[in-house]
Order: sequence, then C-alpha cells, then structure tokens
Amino acid sequence: TINIATLGTALAVVLSAPVAFLAARNTTPSRATYVLARVVMVVSRSVDTLIWALIFILVVGPGSLAGLLAVAVRSIGFVSKLFAEGIEEIDRGQVEAVAATGARGPQVFLYGIVPQVRPVFAGVCIYRWDINVRESTVLGIVGAGGIGFALNEAILGLEWSRVGLILVIVLGVVVLSEGLSAFLRGRLT
Repeated sequence: TINIATLGTALAVVLSAPVAFLAARNTTPSRATYVLARVVMVVSRSVDTLIWALIFILVVGPGSLAGLLAVAVRSIGFVSKLFAEGIEEIDRGQVEAVAATGARGPQVFLYGIVPQVRPVFAGVCIYRWDINVRESTVLGIVGAGGIGFALNEAILGLEWSRVGLILVIVLGVVVLSEGLSAFLRGRLT
C-alpha cells in the first residue's frame, strides 16, 4: 500500500510537471497546448481512483502495477493543476532579470522559474502522497494490490478478527502518513 502510494505519486509528479507548464498561461507555448493540458487535467480528476484501477486491471492485469498506475493517473490532474497555479503566480521580474543577463530559455527556466515554484511543488507532492496513501488502502478490494486485497479476502472468508486487525493497521498507516505529511509540510514553510 505504501509502495503503491509512493511510486504512484512519484510517477504522477514526473508526468504532471510538463502538463503544468503547458497549462500555465505564462509558460504555455500556444493556446492549443494550453487547452490540451487542461483537458488532460480534467480527465484525470474526473475519474475516481477505483475506476482507474478497474481500467488498469483490464490493461495490465490484477496486482500492484494496476494500483500504482491508477494512483498516478488520478493524481496527474490534481498535481498538475496546483503546479500550474503556482507557476502562474511567479514574479515575472525575477524571470526578466535572469533573461536580461543573456540567459537562454532553459537557463531562464532553471534560474528564473524553478526556484520560485520549488516550495509549491514540494508541498503539493507531500500533500498528494498523503492522499494517495489513503486511497491506495482500498484499491485491493477491486484487485489492484495493497492491503485492500487482504481486507477483501478476510471479508469474503468471514474472518472478522482478521478484518479488525487489518482495519487497525490501515488506521495506523493513515495516521502515520498524516503525521509525516504534516511534519514535512511544516518544515517547508
């Protein structure tokens, strides 16, 4: 469950960064790429993680890979939307100052934009990971791996003491992830 959430979040962040830069009005190269990036964000957020899991179970088969892909694809819309909003709020003065030194496109990006959005990116990543830990606990119920799979087996087997133990473990994992997330977000500010 933790691996599904962590790897799914990491994949989502990697895929969300380019979508965010295309979806931010001040960094998109054209209106068409802006619209396309916004469509990707809306489609990703419109479908629940369990539905994405069912889709990926059909594509790659049951197991943790389907859960990881479901978490990642669902997270792209959320992460890229918040990334894009952070990019749109940057100080243009800093970007213009870097460009005035003779810096080219990639250098302006690395020294003018990235330092301004790094705290937003880090906070969003931590927050989404926390959400994904909670979401990944139930993915096993539909066959997408994680502790939800063991929970589903225990429920189907009428093993109520095992169900209770699994629910206590899920609660512990969620509480720990919430605490870790709050601690890390506090360190960023």
